[in-house]
Amino acid sequence: MTVTPIDLFASSVRLEQDGKIHAGKGATDSGQDGWQLMTFHAKTDADVHADHWEVHPEAEEILSCLIGKIRLYLRPEGPGQQEEEVTLTAGTAAIVPRGRWHRIELDTPTNIMAITLPRGSRLEKRTEP
Repeated sequence: MTVTPIDLFASSVRLEQDGKIHAGKGATDSGQDGWQLMTFHAKTDADVHADHWEVHPEAEEILSCLIGKIRLYLRPEGPGQQEEEVTLTAGTAAIVPRGRWHRIELDTPTNIMAITLPRGSRLEKRTEP
């Protein structure tokens, strides 16, 4: 087997249960089995769909800020609660609990790495200001 470099910013990487790893262009279908590793450049809030909540019901997600600075928001779990805000700077990460709605906003252009099991993941338009 030939080992070749993978451009993580142009590919997604799927880590399968049987130990195999597949790299390919573009996003992996959220219906596929296996963990997904994605790395991307984000210049504006639109690049991270800041106007939407996201949830991964099948697994936790690790979000890592490789370069830049982001704010991770966790949606309140109950009435009267506030959003939780976690600031991530270069070289830091946070684990989003399974099934917890979350979103990202940028403070500066940022490189982000995310790893999760995408099966069943959903987006929901953010309605609050």
